[in-house]
Amino acid sequence: MSKIMILTDSCCDLPLETIQELGIKVLPFKLTVNGETFRETFDKTNQEIYDIMSKTDEIPKHAMINPIEFEEAYKELFDQGYTDIISVSINSKGSGTYNNSLIAKKDFFENNPEAKGKIKIYNLDSKCYTVFYGYPIMEAVKKIRKGADAREIVAYLEDWFNVCGIYVVPYNLKYARKSGRISAAAAFAGELLGLKPIILFADGNTEIVEKIRGEKNIVPKLVDCAEKNMTPQTPYLIIHGRDNTLAKEVEKELIKRTGRKAEMFGSIGAAVASNIGPDVVAVLVRRKNK
Repeated sequence: MSKIMILTDSCCDLPLETIQELGIKVLPFKLTVNGETFRETFDKTNQEIYDIMSKTDEIPKHAMINPIEFEEAYKELFDQGYTDIISVSINSKGSGTYNNSLIAKKDFFENNPEAKGKIKIYNLDSKCYTVFYGYPIMEAVKKIRKGADAREIVAYLEDWFNVCGIYVVPYNLKYARKSGRISAAAAFAGELLGLKPIILFADGNTEIVEKIRGEKNIVPKLVDCAEKNMTPQTPYLIIHGRDNTLAKEVEKELIKRTGRKAEMFGSIGAAVASNIGPDVVAVLVRRKNK
């Protein structure tokens, strides 16, 4: 009988209580700011992270999860009798974490030859960040509990990663420019004109799809963008930073247009906030052109 575990990293931005309730194995990113190092999700809440960032100009620094951490997790799960590990990682174009999960897989089987034929490890690149992969992981656990096998779960997750996209409006690009991890932000020169970008995060890449003039236009423009690109009658997610005011307004407008509430209302964690800033509003959709 199969025994399946989903392994992921803390950039999935699932709340700690959800992780514990669903029994997901999460490897935390370690972040350092103002001389203090902490584990994302496990040591500080998102609100505590936002508070720290509001009091300093220093951008939290974080390192990729290394192969040793992955190999130790594989060994622990093998010893616990798991037959399948589905390892889902942060976008490989933004972090070396996914590649490290592959290195660890090779090392694990070399160092534990008795595991060959007894356990399978599926390594998936989410191609994105935050609840883009946190939400489908959560849904995948529910499918496992209903009897889905590992290949069904992998197919479900890969479909989500290939089809979905996040349309994000950062209130400013200070963090994105300093971190250098969001290529689309570096090319955007409209802030002096009072413009804000809608950045599409999808397929491992970032792209500015629209420019918004004035804060009062953020909600209608983001809603228009989400509705235009959304496959009808499919779930959508709302994502926010430290202030969820605009996120609530976006959901209210999308309810009017689609007749459906957001499937999830999530907040970004430390790893994402350190790269795009703690002030964002975003909508995740299944893109119709995919």
